Amino acid sequence: MPGKQQEVTFRFLAQPTDVNFGGKVHGGMAMKWIDQAGYACAVAWSGAYCVTASVSGIQFVAPILIGDLVTVRARLIHTGTSSMHLAVDVLARDLRKGEQRLATSCVMVFVALDSPDGKPTPVPHWEPHDDDERRLQARARRLLELSKGMEQLVDLHAASPD
Repeated sequence: MPGKQQEVTFRFLAQPTDVNFGGKVHGGMAMKWIDQAGYACAVAWSGAYCVTASVSGIQFVAPILIGDLVTVRARLIHTGTSSMHLAVDVLARDLRKGEQRLATSCVMVFVALDSPDGKPTPVPHWEPHDDDERRLQARARRLLELSKGMEQLVDLHAASPD
């Protein structure tokens, strides 16, 4: 039911096929997991097909190793008319030691569409309920303003003659 589920969590073990030559999960695999969890959260909130519009502030904080229990958590932190901003964290837990660490985090924006080839469609409005959610929503709004500024710079660059 749209507008009810604002968080999605995936859990699985990091496998040998996920790692690079250095023996750590490569960034592309972490980004794939982030996109999958973000998509699931956006669809669960909107009840519509969704596409990734942007990924901002991605930080690779700590490595993920083979055998780590990986938790990818996507949660809604802001809505626009047809867009949803999500905070996505990737956590890695060494099961032998019981130690968990933040591996990667970012903010994603998804847009809901009325069909796979369609036009943007409205999403249910979301409001923060506590200080943590208000802080995350403020972060999403700052990133939105930065993104608009970057778009203006790209437009200026594209319009200027070489």
